[in-house]
Amino acid sequence: MNPKEHGECFVLDDGGEVDLDLGNYERYLNITLTKENNITTGKIYQHVIKKERAGDYLGHTVQVVPHITNAIQDWVERVARIPVDDTGEEPDVCIIELGGTVGDIESMPFVEAMTQLRRRAGKNNFLQIFVSYIPVINGEQKTKPTQQAIKSVRSAGLIPDLIACRCEKPLEPSTVDKVARFCQVEDRQVVAVRDMPSVYQVPILLEEQGLIPILSDILRLDALTTSKSLVKKGRSTWNQWKALTVGLEHTFEPVSIVLVGKYTELHDAYMSVTKSLEHAAMRCKKKLKLTWVDSAHLESATSLTQPAKFHKAWHDVCTAAGILVPGGFGTRGTEGMIAAAKWARENKTPYLGICLGMQIAVIEFARNICGISDATSMEFDAISDDRVIIDMPEHHGGDMGGTMRLGLRPTIFQEGSEWSRLRALYGEKRTIEERHRHRYEVNPAYIEQLESNGFNFIGKDDKGVRMEIIELKDHPWFVGVQFHPEYLSRVLYPSKPYLGF
Repeated sequence: MNPKEHGECFVLDDGGEVDLDLGNYERYLNITLTKENNITTGKIYQHVIKKERAGDYLGHTVQVVPHITNAIQDWVERVARIPVDDTGEEPDVCIIELGGTVGDIESMPFVEAMTQLRRRAGKNNFLQIFVSYIPVINGEQKTKPTQQAIKSVRSAGLIPDLIACRCEKPLEPSTVDKVARFCQVEDRQVVAVRDMPSVYQVPILLEEQGLIPILSDILRLDALTTSKSLVKKGRSTWNQWKALTVGLEHTFEPVSIVLVGKYTELHDAYMSVTKSLEHAAMRCKKKLKLTWVDSAHLESATSLTQPAKFHKAWHDVCTAAGILVPGGFGTRGTEGMIAAAKWARENKTPYLGICLGMQIAVIEFARNICGISDATSMEFDAISDDRVIIDMPEHHGGDMGGTMRLGLRPTIFQEGSEWSRLRALYGEKRTIEERHRHRYEVNPAYIEQLESNGFNFIGKDDKGVRMEIIELKDHPWFVGVQFHPEYLSRVLYPSKPYLGF
């Protein structure tokens, strides 16, 4: 998925590469999803075509209704029973996010499937929440767009039980009355989701409007049998969440972090990275000030063509309290990343390299400390004699999709790495598990030379072949990880590399 079009490509435990929305659900609900939780048009059509080829339809004409719509419903019902947390129990409630806009031709099979699923599930087993925007024109909140949208939704067969109104300020009583009256719902079924200082305060906002009793009444959640331990855990989590958001209202000491990346024009391309920084900042009682720097602006060529951008980029890097280089692909901007890594190493500025960011640190150290002036990556220069980063043997030379080293994999801290600041954050664990997404690795031929010059590979894979973690001993915080720790960061449980950073 192109990060400039889709935003971040989120990776799950099982190696599934999915939309960033699933990452949001994992982070906020503290659950673990699989690739089966990601339902796309392509998957459904492929599934139906496979069944047709196998003769499951006995030669009948395959149509959108009922074959495609039935496949969607069956998929939802099957996936809804998959455990997603540490209890190992079947979930009581399944959330379905129906993306797009009603009326779009791409979403019509899914809209029809949800209409049928509502009837199949039964009256008290299906609840629809419609999200709409309430614009403000000349100081007046306008409900006409919401009225028209509800009309289109109803004509498609969907009947909203709740209307969540996104708005800049609290809804006026007259606005709530108008939405409820023209959309044929009760006043309490109109929920105002106004702009908040932090997105982490939204659950409290919804709770204050009585959302939980409404959901419980419609879905009859009180009839469920819930263990005392689970109820206690839920209350504890809720209290921690509220305590966390109370702190956000106070003025904390700001911490300036600069993100040096390739896709900085679209911030969604680094969604999990920014959320992980937020989680760590909240835990440390800091106010995150994140500055975005296009790595290409740090390169010498930019000083000739766009000197203003060149000097601003370097000003941001030099004045930051920490430098983060995230993952990415391709050659563009990599020399700028290398320059930023050099600055961080030489000036004792905290540095965190993720995936490509770790490989950048290896190249920089090889060039400037080990004397390998032409050190590079096979991704940047396939014919160089000094490729300190190489292609992994199992990387497929044909298809691009799903051919990387993906998913949850173990990393083992090496003997003699007890001094590591990162290892200390993981506690007594010698083996950790993090999610991966890469097709290049450190060239084993250069490891001895790098280590002899003080470049410490403190973490390796379970076979001791692949380098997973690097850390400099004589530096406040210079860490690179081949995995993507941001994929496992949670609001109440920040990622360890980001927390240390």
